[in-house]
Parts: sequence; structure tokens; C-alpha cells
Amino acid sequence: MSLAIIHSRAQVGVEAPAVSVEIHLTNGLPSLTIVGLPETAVRESKDRVRSAILNSALEFPRKRITLNLAPADLPKDGGRFDLAIALGLLAASAQLPGGCLDRFECLGELALSGHVRPIRGVLPAALAARAAGRALVVPLANAEEASLATGLTIYAIDHLLELVAHFNQQTPLRPYQAQGVLEPAHHYPDLQEVQGQQAAKRALVVAAAGMHNLLLSGPPGTGKTLLASRLPGLLPPLTEQEALEVAAIQSVVNLEPLKGWPQRPFRQPHHSSSAPALVGGGSKPKPGEISLAHQGVLFLDELPEFDRHVLEVLREPLESGYIVIARAHSKLRFPARFQLVAAMNPCPCGYYGDANGLCRCSPDQIQRYRTKLSGPLLDRIDLHITVARETTSLRRPSQSGLSSAEAMEQVCNARQRQLQRQGCSNAQLNLNTLMQHCLLSDEDRIWLEQASERLNLSLRATHRVLKVARTLADLEGQHSIHRAHLTEALQYRFSHTQG
Repeated sequence: MSLAIIHSRAQVGVEAPAVSVEIHLTNGLPSLTIVGLPETAVRESKDRVRSAILNSALEFPRKRITLNLAPADLPKDGGRFDLAIALGLLAASAQLPGGCLDRFECLGELALSGHVRPIRGVLPAALAARAAGRALVVPLANAEEASLATGLTIYAIDHLLELVAHFNQQTPLRPYQAQGVLEPAHHYPDLQEVQGQQAAKRALVVAAAGMHNLLLSGPPGTGKTLLASRLPGLLPPLTEQEALEVAAIQSVVNLEPLKGWPQRPFRQPHHSSSAPALVGGGSKPKPGEISLAHQGVLFLDELPEFDRHVLEVLREPLESGYIVIARAHSKLRFPARFQLVAAMNPCPCGYYGDANGLCRCSPDQIQRYRTKLSGPLLDRIDLHITVARETTSLRRPSQSGLSSAEAMEQVCNARQRQLQRQGCSNAQLNLNTLMQHCLLSDEDRIWLEQASERLNLSLRATHRVLKVARTLADLEGQHSIHRAHLTEALQYRFSHTQG
């Protein structure tokens, strides 16, 4: 009778809780029983592990085998436990020294030949293993991803026999060394490539500087999508912690999480997307578009064409920066600190207010079109910009105004002032810190209150006007908010209500 315990990690959302793989061998008819809430892929691991061990010229124990995945109330799925199960069987049958396995955590799916295949969710497991003070054994294809957790000892293997030879001190493995600094896969288009639209460009810089949400409204072909695609290129580079958060989310949804890393994500879901696709969900909850846009930009084109119920679920994450998905057996929390950029036409045909007078929509049609967007959702969008039609020209566009690099420099300076003053962007200020860092003179405070009353702005909208004014002051390097900042901030709110 023998017992072996191997450490591994499950995947629950973007977290990696610890799992102990316990193997117990006793005399009796040969059998293998898996307990501990294993799902189908885990139950099938016994066949993969048996073939992998036999095809590696090792001995599969011909005993009664009980395999427990603890804790028992945590659901386990996928093939990520194959490698740990195989090592446990070899250690329990004295083919490996058992004492040396306590300092390691193992992840990997086994092929029938004994080769180790990549899995999803390696980065969250690597961060958790580093916190636990253990080394991590991963498939070779996942090694570069795991190496993002600096300070972690990683052993990358391609075949089960490599690990057996290491633990038997026949051919010791060397800790994996990262291949080098990863570079972004591509660069975002430059702001100078957009012809005209100086007011909209100014709004993009303001939105980037304070992490404000932005709504672009105008006729078709005025460059709304073109402008929105430039916003990620204006944002400050990701910090190490932010980059790890982005990569961890990508790690649990695909096998190539480092593609484009470290770069702020830009997500553009279609207006036919369902609520689970947008915010996450499913029988096995996965991150949605708002989580995939974490620390980046979520662009919703043709905003009124989205189902109203789908849009309403954005209200909570826009305020909190995360989304909680509840299921019968658990609650999962996904990060969703994104910057919303939306685009819409002013009416169903798109030409209401256009100088060419092409609009043929009735007032009732326009009203029904606009009521697809609720007041509470619009209140959470700080900047409302009308994008007018520019003069048609087929000449090669000349670059004018700020470049993305110049705009990013302004944005980074403004963000640095915000971090030094309050530790977060202006858009993330809560009520207490807002009153502390957005002080107004008595005269300006009364003026803003009166203006908000005339424009029928809610208290939330007024607070957001104050946040935008704080950002405008930061862009100018001003310590205090002045009347000019309040006036410009109100114009960004007023341009939409005018329509």
C-alpha cells in the first residue's frame, strides 16, 4: 500500500486555486477510480495517462487505484491534471522518489505517446505557484507564457520521460530561461491620418487623459470608427501589473495569450452580440468582451442597434470595473476596467442634422431610435461628441494636428499628475475623492449648479462634468479647475443633448 501527493492548479475564471492530486494504491483487482468532482475530460484522463505511461516504456500499476482531486467540492475540468496524475502513479508505484515532488506544481495534458500538450490558463497558475513558493512544471509550448511571472522557477518539458529522468537524477532539467522581451505584434494607426475633425481629436485626447467614456454621433462616413481606432494608440503604456492582468485573461480563453503582448486591447464586438458574449457567461462561465477589453478600449459601433437589455448590463461594470457572474454552484468575478467608446447615427437613416438635408425620418422615428439608449447608460458616458461631415477631397491626405506620439506624451503627463495626486485616473474618482481633488471657487460652484439645472443634468452627470474639467486642467498642468475648463466640459455633455 502506498500514497503519493502531487500539487497542481485548477482554472476557475481567471483564478487558479490549488488542487492536490492524491494517488492511493492497494491490493485487489486492477481498477482506477477518480473522485473529487471530475468532469468528463478529467475522467477520461485515466485512459490517456495509461497509454502515455506504457508508451514511455514505464510500468502502469496493476493494483486498485484511488485517485482523489482535493478539495472535493471544487469542479475540475480539462486535461490539465494529466501530468500530475501520471507523476502520482509513478511515485506511488516507487518508479519515482516521492519526497522530491513536494516542491513542484505540475500542469499539462498528455498525448497517448507521452508527449505533453499545452493547456489554457497557465499564467494565472504561474502567478499562484510563485506566491506559494513552488517551482512549476509546464508544457514547453506554455513556458514563455509562464515566464511572465518573474522570479518563478519553471521547468518546461516536451515528453513525460524528460521529467522522469529529472526526478530520477539521470538527466537533470535546467530551469527555463525566457527568450527575451516580447514586442507588440503591431502598432495602432496614427491620429494624424484622420482628415479634419479637430474637435473630435481633442475629445479623444481628453478621453485618453482621464480614462473617460466617449460617444461619437454623426452621419455615416464622417470618420467615427476611424477616430475610435486611434484611441488605444493615445493611451499610456501598460504597467507590468496591468500587462499581467491582460495576459491572464487572454490565457484562459486561448492558447496564444502573448500575441500582441504587452499592448492595450481593442475589442469591437458586433451589434448582434448577446449579453453573455458581451459580459461573459455560459454554463462554464468565460470572460466576455468587456473582460477581454480590460485595461483597453471597448468600441461599440452602431450603439442603438445593440439590444437594449445587452447594453443595460454594461452599467455595473462601467462603475465598478468588474463583473460578477453567478451560477448555482459558484460566483465568478472577472475584471472589466475598460474604456467605452461608442458610435451612433443621429437617426435611423443617419442624416438628421446633416447640411445636405438628406434625412427623411419622421420625428417619431427619431425619438424611437434615440430611446433605445437609456438615460442611466448615457449618464455614464462622459464625453458626447457630434462628428460633422468634412469637405470631400480625393487628394492624398496631408498629416495635420497632433500625432499619436505627441498626443500620448500629453496624455502620459496628465495621467502622471493624476496618479501623484490621487492614485487613480480622474474617471475612477469616487464621491469623497472627487470633492477633495476637484475643488471649485464658490462662484464657479454656483455657476456649475445653475448650468446643470438649465441642462437638466443628473447629479451623476454633473459629477462626470467635474471629472472631465479636472482632466482638462491636468492637460494644461493647472493645479485648480477654472471656468474655462468647466465650460468646455459642459460642451462635451451639451453637444449630445442638443441633437
